[in-house]
Amino acid sequence: MTRNPDIHHARRLRREANTPEQVAWDALRKLRPLGFPVRRQHPIGGYFVDFAIIKARLVVEIDGSIHGREAARVLDARRQADIERLGWRVLRIDARDATSRDHVFAVVSEALGL
Repeated sequence: MTRNPDIHHARRLRREANTPEQVAWDALRKLRPLGFPVRRQHPIGGYFVDFAIIKARLVVEIDGSIHGREAARVLDARRQADIERLGWRVLRIDARDATSRDHVFAVVSEALGL
């Protein structure tokens, strides 16, 4: 039986999630009962996004300090444009802000119109 390398990679990314991603996941899981299940490390257009809310075609990215560097900003902009061309919206949350479950839940809920 052949293993899907995307699934293997996504599982590894979930296991190795940093603290802001773990806190964000705890907050975003509360959207399921509201009709918005969230997927972690979901593949979209050749990329793995931190979180995807498929029903709303909303991507939530948790951006650590590395994303402030020029090279990372260029790559992020290209990646985001590619994802948006596929019909997704991208919501970026700074990792420092993502350590607050309430903040993550509020920002994403607002983006969903809840």
